[in-house]
Amino acid sequence: MTLYQLLAQFIRQHWRHYVAAGAMLFSVAVLTVLIPRKVGAIIDALVAHTLDTPALVTQLAWLALMGVTIYFLRVGWRMQLFAASFRLGVELRTRLYQRLSLQGPSFFQQQRTGDLMALGTNDADAIEMASGEAMLAGFDGSMTFALVIGMMLLGVDWRLALVALLPFPFMAWAFKHITHHVHDASRDSLDRFSRLNDQVQETLAGVRTLRALGLEQRSAQQFAELAEQAAAASLSAQRWEAAYEPAVGIALTTAGMLTLALGGYLVWHGQMTIGVLTSFSMYLGQLIWPMFAAGWVLSLLERGKAAWGRLEPVLAQELSVQDGGTLESAPEGSLRLDDVVFTYPGQQSPALGGVSLSLAPGKTLGIVGHTGSGKSTIVRLLLRQYETRQGRLSWGGHRLDEYKLHTLRSAINWVAQEPFLFSASIATNIALGNPDATREQVMHAAELAAVHEDILRFPQGYDTPVGERGVTLSGGQRQRVAIARALLTESPLLLLDDALSAVDTDTETRILQHLQQLRQQRAGRSAIIVSHRLSAVADADHILVLHEGKIIEQGTHGYLLEQAGWYAAQWRYQQLEASLDAA
Repeated sequence: MTLYQLLAQFIRQHWRHYVAAGAMLFSVAVLTVLIPRKVGAIIDALVAHTLDTPALVTQLAWLALMGVTIYFLRVGWRMQLFAASFRLGVELRTRLYQRLSLQGPSFFQQQRTGDLMALGTNDADAIEMASGEAMLAGFDGSMTFALVIGMMLLGVDWRLALVALLPFPFMAWAFKHITHHVHDASRDSLDRFSRLNDQVQETLAGVRTLRALGLEQRSAQQFAELAEQAAAASLSAQRWEAAYEPAVGIALTTAGMLTLALGGYLVWHGQMTIGVLTSFSMYLGQLIWPMFAAGWVLSLLERGKAAWGRLEPVLAQELSVQDGGTLESAPEGSLRLDDVVFTYPGQQSPALGGVSLSLAPGKTLGIVGHTGSGKSTIVRLLLRQYETRQGRLSWGGHRLDEYKLHTLRSAINWVAQEPFLFSASIATNIALGNPDATREQVMHAAELAAVHEDILRFPQGYDTPVGERGVTLSGGQRQRVAIARALLTESPLLLLDDALSAVDTDTETRILQHLQQLRQQRAGRSAIIVSHRLSAVADADHILVLHEGKIIEQGTHGYLLEQAGWYAAQWRYQQLEASLDAA
């Protein structure tokens, strides 16, 4: 879809606003072109001494009334037109947000956060301007130009009109040349702003790392260079946009010289009155706005086309995970993986090679293995962040892709190793999935996650702001707040993806005991615990040991210790490490 197709579609949807604005603009244009003709008639009547004082006052009153009417009509069409154009900006930003919220991790691995943010700000603004300012200036300028030229040809003198139009083809040629450069310069300006935006986002997100490594000066220098490049690109775009004005000025000055020469000759020989020449000169002055409007419209449209060329591919990009399911009821029954094989996009070797498992309602499954063994891959497939084309994932007898994405993900409480906290209070972050929860329920969830006492130590307690991404909390506190958030909802599956990695062993034991008690209270709630620390899964009903995407051991904790395999060796090593730390 091109920018013009987008604008045409939007105008059809909101035609009432555009029709109302167009009617007002047409009225403004008609009144505007009538004023010079009326002024010319008044001058000729004064020269001929046929206009007395009362009649002159009446004519001047009509001119004043026309001016006031034009003022209110201009206010009216602006309200109509810009109300519609702002709506397009809202629609584009909403479409972009909805599209991004449905994309999977593979999409964001290929995109820059700052660039995506720029699409929703600068680029959307440029398209919004094309639907508002450009439509306004285009319609108003075209209408005024047509009416003025018509009055010059038919209502004043066709000879002067033809002479005045002689420079316009040269102006059109200049516009075509300038427009090409405006498009390229606008695209470059938007691209460089995106890079600058991305640099700011990355710098602020990693400011503690930059300070720790002493890279503040280097980062500031990189920012200054990008800012300079963005400013230079914007200046280049503005320079080419400014080139429209000299082209218009030269054309209109030439037209004025030609018409004054011919008009003076005709007046001198008595073939034209001074009032007619005055009217024509006023009409020629009224062509200034349509000519400038033409340059302004072309500039806005080229900037909008450049912005749409960046935004449209993101909106049109196919979702990495399709939401084609129809089931809206929460899954019930056993969760199963049957011979699942999965390879990440762009990778050669599979991350999972024929994994099969089953989790009955109310049971706990532990998944362990060394780094890169495929533990988190199973979690991502269960959340449908990625799709697998080989094997079957089912819950309650239905494939996962038969459920609507919202239904599936609402049935899973996922706590990642690096949980995300919003810039709000601790209580708000805990109640994120259940905003109607009472303060007592929030505190109870925090107690289950063993973070209640930590929260009370803060000066504002549960009302303490955590800062962006939870920067005021330690890694262990962030994990426990995220666990409390998960425990506050009634989802049938709790998914802990190494979510206890930043807490000490004693705290981990307390949390696991609370989780076990909670599962007993909420019959049917299952749990999957992914961990590199084997103590986190020791009480699980079943444990899987992964190696290079395959299950090499499975069973209960006691059974695996008896097998004297990887699990038993790792258990002894971790127990020894814990005893040395305690000593």
